[in-house]
Amino acid sequence: MASIRKRCVVAYATRDEQWLWTVELPDNATVADALNEARALSKREEVPWDSAPLGIFGQPCQRTDVPADGDRIELYRPLAADPRERRRQQVKAQRRATRR
Repeated sequence: MASIRKRCVVAYATRDEQWLWTVELPDNATVADALNEARALSKREEVPWDSAPLGIFGQPCQRTDVPADGDRIELYRPLAADPRERRRQQVKAQRRATRR
């Protein structure tokens, strides 16, 4: 009897590039297993394989979660600036400019 397999995509992007690695895994494989397979395919050590926050189709997940067939596992890079804080600074600057 053949074992059941699934296919997932592991995605990582920088400002300049995006990488997608399709991995085939046993049905009970975890997100960590998918990352290990993608790491072996990519040979890119600059990707934060062990430290990046993760998600499946934009929903946060853990390395111990079991993805479904066809899931897109995403590694997230840190934001350059918190969008809320950046917006607060913009509003402050606008208020100062209109007071003059």
